[in-house]
Amino acid sequence: MKTRMIGLLMLGLFILSASSCSILPQSLPPAVHDFGYVTSDSPSEISTSAPQSLITVAAPKWLADNRIRYRLLYATPTQVRFYSLDRWIASPPELFEQMLNNSGKQWLAPITIKLHVFEQQFDTANQAKVVMHFTASTIPDDNKHKANKRDFHLQFPCPTPDAKGAVTGFTHLTKQAVDKIQAWLMETN
Repeated sequence: MKTRMIGLLMLGLFILSASSCSILPQSLPPAVHDFGYVTSDSPSEISTSAPQSLITVAAPKWLADNRIRYRLLYATPTQVRFYSLDRWIASPPELFEQMLNNSGKQWLAPITIKLHVFEQQFDTANQAKVVMHFTASTIPDDNKHKANKRDFHLQFPCPTPDAKGAVTGFTHLTKQAVDKIQAWLMETN
């Protein structure tokens, strides 16, 4: 009788373990995001005839990975958290640099950007914004232009208080940053 119980128990465990593959939720790989297309033009329509000045984006070590950061200002404002199922396809400095260099904008001089903050911030559990702080510096490559420097503090409300809202917000915010950098450069020349 005892042997039969052990046999039935073993059979039950085997069936349970075999069926658990289809019953239990599967672990999904992280979703990978970027900022979307830089322009609405197709790649073949973007003019590459004029040489672009080189734009470089640098950041502290903690911004050099592909995790999407957020902060709960209403609960623990000093704690930086990360979404576990969503990632950037590359680090924020790399994505921002690529967006600037592929924007189709004509930059008058080489630009160096130091990215200081790039995170989603929750004011309440249901209200979030994305925040970007960076310093842009021009590096004149001729005697006609002087070096300029400016701090940018940008933010954009997230449409939803989650990873999807952060990605959507950063897509808008980085495009806004490209336009603000170009406007600043036009003012200084």
